[in-house]
Amino acid sequence: MEPPELSGCSPPLTREPLSAERSAAVARVFKALGDPVRLRIVSIVASHAGGEVCVCDLTGAFELSQPTISHHLKVLKEVGLLVSERRASWVYYRLVPETLADLSALIDVPASA
Repeated sequence: MEPPELSGCSPPLTREPLSAERSAAVARVFKALGDPVRLRIVSIVASHAGGEVCVCDLTGAFELSQPTISHHLKVLKEVGLLVSERRASWVYYRLVPETLADLSALIDVPASA
């Protein structure tokens, strides 16, 4: 499954309504982030030194089984928030900065609004 296309330089929500297609794509990303475990995974990856985390570090951070962590990682990859790279027997995860930047730009609200 391809991650939703978020880019396209759409203006923030306060300037013009989203198209049906774009709102569906953005909703998938926010739905993925709506789960506390997935939000915490994104936070751990984002704050980790070097900007990437080994899956072995993630499984130790939760009281969840490895298959459950893998499911959450798969969801985050499907919506384009994470990418992975296999190195020997471990998989390392990084954020996709463009996806976060697109979400940030979308919800950017001027202070005077």
